[in-house]
Amino acid sequence: MDETDPAAAEHTPTANAERDPRFNYEQGETVLCFHGPLLYEAKVLQTQYHEKERGFDDGPHYLVHYRGWKSTWDEWVPDSRLLKHNAEGLKKQQELRYAIAAAKKNQRAQRNAEASGPAAAAPAASAALSQAKKRRRDSLPEKEDAFIKRPEIKISVPDLLKTQLIEDWEMITKMHKLVPLPREITVANVLDNFREVIVKALKSKGIRESRLEESVSEVVDGLKIYFDRALGNILLYRFERQQYADIRKRFPEESMSNIYGPEHLLRLFVQLPALVAHTNMDQDAVNILKDHFAQILAYLQKHQAQLFLKDYEPATPTYIAQQKQ
Repeated sequence: MDETDPAAAEHTPTANAERDPRFNYEQGETVLCFHGPLLYEAKVLQTQYHEKERGFDDGPHYLVHYRGWKSTWDEWVPDSRLLKHNAEGLKKQQELRYAIAAAKKNQRAQRNAEASGPAAAAPAASAALSQAKKRRRDSLPEKEDAFIKRPEIKISVPDLLKTQLIEDWEMITKMHKLVPLPREITVANVLDNFREVIVKALKSKGIRESRLEESVSEVVDGLKIYFDRALGNILLYRFERQQYADIRKRFPEESMSNIYGPEHLLRLFVQLPALVAHTNMDQDAVNILKDHFAQILAYLQKHQAQLFLKDYEPATPTYIAQQKQ
């Protein structure tokens, strides 16, 4: 998470007494892990065999830490997302990077040709051929540099909300307390109320059905989707995972943005820069997102006393005992 926020997931690997034949990778092993279309170097922290567990397919799973990434990106992955860190795996990693970079260039060339009409098709094809020849001469580092030059986004979390994140982390990881669920004020409530505030402000200025209003709605709906998909993977602390499994059993058809509240939504904003970096948005779209994110954070800070819990509920002795098993 944010460097000023100590709320990074804690992972304490447990030593395997002997090699379990069900697992193709061992605890402590360096591997290559798929994240999106690419392979990243990672380390196996833990191994678990899942059977009929909500949110996971049956079979072996591995808790991995991505090299160079904060521990909040640690996640459980199945066998299908891992490759051995050997010559064959590294070759596959390079091929994927090159293929993605080449595909992006081809898409740009095609868009330029379509925009210019049939007369530009031949020059565009010639240019693409020249680029292909040049790519063969380019060194691998240059190809990688071209690929990783993606739009960046920096989100400044207000100091009062940073304090909120620290208190949230301490209550869960140090005091063994939990956010009571379902929350009375949910993620969906917060985002929908924010949207209403923006729409009212626009209408008070005589602006109706503007592109800004549409943009805010898109961001709000997108954040709900991001939250639902990210919650179980990167927004929970280890002590909360049993609570998450229990809540999924109680509300199997409900979106988690209708169950969890602003405490967990705030954690999402710490992760958003890395999530956005894995999209195909251009810099203009990223800048618009950044402005809306800043507005939502300002809204959270303004209504902090009403939105956020001042204290969480203590976990039961039974729940705490389950975490030690």
